[in-house]
Amino acid sequence: MSTLPPCPQCHAEYTYEDGSQLVCPSCGHEWDPAQAAAEPAAKVWKDAHGNLLQDGDSVTLIKDLKIKGSSAVIKVGTKVKNIRLIDGDHDIDCKIDGFGPMQLKSEFIKKA
Repeated sequence: MSTLPPCPQCHAEYTYEDGSQLVCPSCGHEWDPAQAAAEPAAKVWKDAHGNLLQDGDSVTLIKDLKIKGSSAVIKVGTKVKNIRLIDGDHDIDCKIDGFGPMQLKSEFIKKA
């Protein structure tokens, strides 16, 4: 009975050792078992200046942002209250007064 862990990509149980690496014959994925044992670090969100962001923070836009599908623009200096951090390309979910709910990228805001 093998005590090797299953493949982290395809979860196949037929992994084997190749030197210091583990290899999955099903999908061809190779990984270091020492790195796989370490837990992934928690995601940290930072604004354009490197300040840590948290849910509920207030932020200010540092760039004019065009709204996709509209001719409206959100101006520099617009304050956004009570942000919510999410995973994805746009990592801030918020509601902007006069525009409604929207998602922003953290690279275009600074913590107020």
